Amino acid sequence: MQQRCFSLQKDQSELKKMNLVGAINDALRIALETDPQAVIFGEDVGFGGVFRATAGLQEVFGKDRVFNTPLCEQGIAGFAIGMAAVGATPIAEIQFADYIFPAMDQLCNEAAKYRYRSGGQFDVGGLTVRTPYGAVGHGGLYHSQSPEAYFAHTPGLVVVVPRSPAQAKGLLLASIRDRNPVVFLEPKALYRAAVEEVPTGDYVLPLRAADVMQEGADVTVVGYGAQMRVLQAACDRARAELGAACELIDLRTVCPWDADTVCASVAKTGRCVVSHEAPITCGFGAEVAATVQARCFLHLEAPVRRVCGFDTPFPLALERSYLPDAERCFQAIKETLHF
Repeated sequence: MQQRCFSLQKDQSELKKMNLVGAINDALRIALETDPQAVIFGEDVGFGGVFRATAGLQEVFGKDRVFNTPLCEQGIAGFAIGMAAVGATPIAEIQFADYIFPAMDQLCNEAAKYRYRSGGQFDVGGLTVRTPYGAVGHGGLYHSQSPEAYFAHTPGLVVVVPRSPAQAKGLLLASIRDRNPVVFLEPKALYRAAVEEVPTGDYVLPLRAADVMQEGADVTVVGYGAQMRVLQAACDRARAELGAACELIDLRTVCPWDADTVCASVAKTGRCVVSHEAPITCGFGAEVAATVQARCFLHLEAPVRRVCGFDTPFPLALERSYLPDAERCFQAIKETLHF
């Protein structure tokens, strides 16, 4: 994979309180302003989309650069690949991550392999696919899934999952400018629930680099996306009730993931808990656990624990029981510490 590096350009003197969907909108605005080849398209994006992530952009940049498509995810992805192949910067929206599966052939068999199959002569590196993922409280089977592991299994794709407004803006701009096709999964439960101060200017955050949110010496806790709020609550409880110092790590980029940062932490703490909303079997936590076991075996004081969704379709009435909540994460931390 070809990697392109960016500097972090946060102007801390100009901050504005934004929710996560507002930060996404701001990043898209900057992308259109700074790249004349950038275009945004998808189902209903012309009037702002279901979650209003593209609200106001068509009015500013016109219908040639922000436009609706038919309800055809395979067509959206194929159109985006074609645009990227001739040098444009397509930013495609799939309305819900649950409906990205019709586009799997285009993304996994075409976009991911384009550079490799041409021997490096051609690429679709300008392609970014945005899509909201995860639980939302009432989504049920078809509006709650977390498909990140499917894409992480595909060499050639970058998979990014932000946890907060400031992270979302910087990571989205970095994804749009990265010279590899990126699947950018947005935690829709946090679209309006997560609010923080966000730099108003143009800045990027590094892809392929985990973020150590909190340092600790007793146990390494790993996650990404919306699950970071849950894990933070579990870590806070572990400190209050057990006196345990958890080292909390947000992967940010699920693929390629920052194994060095995670393994360095586990070598220090000797323990690891990893958590995500997606089902446990073949979830990305399995890759983290296997890598930690292989690279940190002689440092481990306890088995690596995974706290994940269950191997069932995403339930509507039993959503709260399905999700790996703060209680389940805390109990995993506790059991790991007392092993």
